[in-house]
Amino acid sequence: MGQEIDSSEFTAADFDAFAERLRQETELLGQWFREGAFDEGPPTGGLELEACLVDARAQPAGLSEPLLTALQDPLVVPELANFNLELNGAPQLLEGHALSRLAQETAATWQRCRAEADKLGARMVMIGILPALQPEHLTLASMAPRRRYRALNDQIFRVRRGRPFRLHIAGHDELSLQHEDVMLESAATSFQIHLKVRAADSARLYNASMILAAPMVAVSANSPFLFGCDLWAETRIPLFEQSVAVGGSDQTKRVTFGLRYLQHSILECFEDNLTHFAVLLPQTMDQPSADLAHLRLHNGTIWRWNRPLIGFDASGRPHLRVEHRVVPAGPTLPDMIANAALYFGAVHTLATDPEPPESRLSFSQARANFYSAAQGGLSARIHWVDGNVAPVAEIIQHRLLPAARQGLERLGIHPSEIRDWLGIIARRVETGQTGAVWQRAYVERHHADGEQLTLAYLERQDSGLTVDQWPL
Repeated sequence: MGQEIDSSEFTAADFDAFAERLRQETELLGQWFREGAFDEGPPTGGLELEACLVDARAQPAGLSEPLLTALQDPLVVPELANFNLELNGAPQLLEGHALSRLAQETAATWQRCRAEADKLGARMVMIGILPALQPEHLTLASMAPRRRYRALNDQIFRVRRGRPFRLHIAGHDELSLQHEDVMLESAATSFQIHLKVRAADSARLYNASMILAAPMVAVSANSPFLFGCDLWAETRIPLFEQSVAVGGSDQTKRVTFGLRYLQHSILECFEDNLTHFAVLLPQTMDQPSADLAHLRLHNGTIWRWNRPLIGFDASGRPHLRVEHRVVPAGPTLPDMIANAALYFGAVHTLATDPEPPESRLSFSQARANFYSAAQGGLSARIHWVDGNVAPVAEIIQHRLLPAARQGLERLGIHPSEIRDWLGIIARRVETGQTGAVWQRAYVERHHADGEQLTLAYLERQDSGLTVDQWPL
């Protein structure tokens, strides 16, 4: 949910002033693309991990503020709910043992969080949707004390003219309810993969990320249950899309797969931000246009499943990143680093293919693939760039894993890294056991409720075994 703001109350003049700053900064960004102002260094990868805090009964524990105070760690920041946290991994050049470095650093941060949570009588859990969660846990009383979050809630309901959200998801079961605030969004926790890209390559890499969204969400699915209902393999996808919906057309959805492939560069996304998406947080800032403060704040209120980001290095030079947001948190840190390895390698291969894959798979097929894979997991059948329709598990095994190996080799990742991290994906596909599959099987065998499922999940999460090896 990003940076804090100074106020949660705005006037019409605030919206006008922000819109003008946003227009100026978007024009400046276009100038930077024309002039080649961006860092053109080697590919760099990073990550964000959203986690939940639970008590001894696996119920959400609203202890993020005392935990953050105890940690005083810039890599650990608040999330929307007071039972959520976000852990960040320092960017790594994608070469050598970069994946293990990401894993080791994130594991160290996780252990610090666990130690402080234990002092508070809480436990940390990485999972797409907490099984014990109920609607009564998701109220403004559980919102983290940040002006940004309160303002976002107020502004979304201003655009909605006060109408409550209607959540409707049909899967194995069917769930339909109304909710009076944005806190539904906090039920969904993600593992977000960051890739720094060159401006000249940004359209190809962004389009490849969209094509990869379907197999990535299928192989990582870990969110089958919401409020006691068995819904999609990755229920987090429809939940997030509906939890901050502002109404209107597909062009104005705040959480979206997108409307088309990019033609030239990621600049097209920011131009769409200016023309298609209403400003929600018109906090004007006394910063130079070159900081792009307003452009980045506005972009932070548009949650594309592949989101373009602008950052700056220590010298102030801008760079571009793609934030691949389709992967849920969990089941374990090694599982998530393996997901990142698959993405980094496969996206590099697809984006450098002499025949662009976006010329062989229509955008409508890529988008339909994404929702089919989120609903069906590894059992879904999708269109692929070779013109075939096949189970996504077969595509991962026979197409994506070889592509990822090739991509990681070209990036200069050490052979042992490629073998070990992609080996986790290969075993997961061979066994067919994702986090979602394990959760459903556990509930069926043990007739478990959300509390029992979460406690069993935590036991296995702490076992050191990747999810393909989890026993029932």
